[in-house]
Amino acid sequence: MGRTGLETPQEKLARRLALGVPALLLGGALIGEHVFDLYPCEMCWWQRWPHLAAIALALVGAFAPYRRFWIAMAAGGILTSGLIGGFHAGVEYGWWEGITGCATFTPDLSGSLDSLNAAPTTRCDQAAWTLAGISLAGFNFLISCVSAVTIFALLLGGKAKAA
Repeated sequence: MGRTGLETPQEKLARRLALGVPALLLGGALIGEHVFDLYPCEMCWWQRWPHLAAIALALVGAFAPYRRFWIAMAAGGILTSGLIGGFHAGVEYGWWEGITGCATFTPDLSGSLDSLNAAPTTRCDQAAWTLAGISLAGFNFLISCVSAVTIFALLLGGKAKAA
């Protein structure tokens, strides 16, 4: 429905999930990075970009016409991040090879060469943290994929009942 149309309860929940899930996952990633020194590797960064896009799309969906389209696009961004997380988790668990040279470092911006050489390196094939054997990338895979499927189901269910 357009901006002036009534929003079904399913659409409202889908919109809230499409905005809340990526915001919470990105918030958790930033807390992990800045509070617990869990620095992101290159593939961790790859997972963040679709979540940022999903937030932007969900915000557009809150105010623009064709709300369901924008929320579905946000769900697609969430799903994309989850699938990247699944690939990353597979690399961490050694199920398949990662991208060659996938690692990042966190430089000390003091400018000295010694500080640059001593900067911590974050490897893509080593989980920085796990809970019950599941890495952060694995949690992103699980949470994002389940959330995206839930959003799609809510949008489809809301349309079927509205018709």
